Amino acid sequence: MARIQLIDIAHSYDPGAAPWALKPLTTTWEHGGAYALLGPSGCGKTTLLNIMSGLVRPTQGRVLFNDLDVTLLPPEARNIAQVFQFPIVYETMTVFENLAFPLRNRRWSGTEIRKRVHEIAEILELGADLGRRAQGLSAEIKQRLSLGRGLVRPDVAAVLFDEPLTVIDPHVKWLLRRKLKQIHQQLELSLVYVTHDQTEALTFADRVVVMAQGEILQTGSAEELFETPAHQFVGHFIGSPGMNFVACEWREGAARIGDAAIRSRSASPPDRVESLSLGIRPEHVTLHQAAGDNCVPARIVSLRDEGTRSIAVIEIAGQTVNARLPQAPRFSANAPLFAHFPAERCALYADGRRVA
Repeated sequence: MARIQLIDIAHSYDPGAAPWALKPLTTTWEHGGAYALLGPSGCGKTTLLNIMSGLVRPTQGRVLFNDLDVTLLPPEARNIAQVFQFPIVYETMTVFENLAFPLRNRRWSGTEIRKRVHEIAEILELGADLGRRAQGLSAEIKQRLSLGRGLVRPDVAAVLFDEPLTVIDPHVKWLLRRKLKQIHQQLELSLVYVTHDQTEALTFADRVVVMAQGEILQTGSAEELFETPAHQFVGHFIGSPGMNFVACEWREGAARIGDAAIRSRSASPPDRVESLSLGIRPEHVTLHQAAGDNCVPARIVSLRDEGTRSIAVIEIAGQTVNARLPQAPRFSANAPLFAHFPAERCALYADGRRVA
């Protein structure tokens, strides 16, 4: 396993004409960690992964494995295993031969190979398929085999996954995510997993790296990303529905939405701000028929029943926000309605970034 450091890394696929595919960044991936790179298509996730593996040489910056500069080294010299979106297997070989191939190349003994192959096959539930040729396997079994080829070497610095479950049936995806989590706990490997699916990222990884437009916006646990998103994009991207952001002004020590004063846990924003928003999760918005502190006049636009809960789309000061309610609201017709934003659940965002 390796501690991987990216120092002032940036990349452009056409330095003379195009913008950065990956903007300058510095970050560290610790020994034995389970990380996910999460973001929409085109945000730079795969570019960053390929820089770590050596498939892409960065336009600038350095890559260190355990303090050793590997920036100019090819993939085979980095001791990295990489699993891609589509399974890569040797069709004419059996499952056993596919799993054994990386070990034979490193001159392991037959006894050691058999032991390790059976260990990985048991974890991935491939034991019954060891004698089958890869050519006749289903896409799901082939991808499990591809995962096994990446995991079979115990001495790798890290295993890098580039959206490995895209072609897998949704039910099987859940099973394989659970398997990957189990493998991480059993084998204590360093894993980095690229995905655009927040469920995959949050269930698999201990630390999630959220990216957008070639930039790392925040790294944190699932709880940190949900409760304290550092950027409005993170708040929108994590959660369903995502975080509400309501345009506001700052006057007399409080955020003002129309005439209503909303206190929050944030400090006062910087003096020069182009845009100021108040962020709150739909789970924390409640509706009342009596005014009070941190309340804004509201109107229900629509309701969506989700079984145990309802999603209310409400309008406040000409803006719409979502409220996740324990049950469909029952209010008197034509009575005034107010949305309550608890101060401890509100945060200010100045020009898209959270005010500490």
